[in-house]
Parts: sequence; structure tokens; C-alpha cells
Amino acid sequence: MLFTDISSHLAVKAFTKAGFWISKTQGRKHIGMTNGTRKITIPRHSRLNPYTLKGIIRDAGLTDGEFKKLL
Repeated sequence: MLFTDISSHLAVKAFTKAGFWISKTQGRKHIGMTNGTRKITIPRHSRLNPYTLKGIIRDAGLTDGEFKKLL
């Protein structure tokens, strides 16, 4: 499943619901998040590339269905 029209703000809110928190802001271009064991980096964009978002979801240890419920 490809997610289109998802902004970095929506992605951060969804990952926060999954137990992640913002660990550090990497300049103006990226947001670093962690849940204590996994680290993910989300680029700041109004529309994330669907394939980039799919990779971030996989790195977070979530499935597409789990992420969709968090939106």
C-alpha cells in the first residue's frame, strides 16, 4: 500500500501514537525520532515521497496496516 499526500507533520503525529518521540531536530531538513531501541529520520516536506515513507514505516518496525490505523 502506498501512502500519498502524507506530510511530515502527519507522519510525526502517527509515529508519536506508536510510542516514538522526537529525539533531536537535525537542522531544518529532518526530524529524528526514537522509541528507545529504533531510530527513524523523517524529512520535513509538505508531501513525503510514498516510497520514502514506506521505508521509514519499515524502519520503525510497523506494517502498512498498523501505520494506517495510526493516521
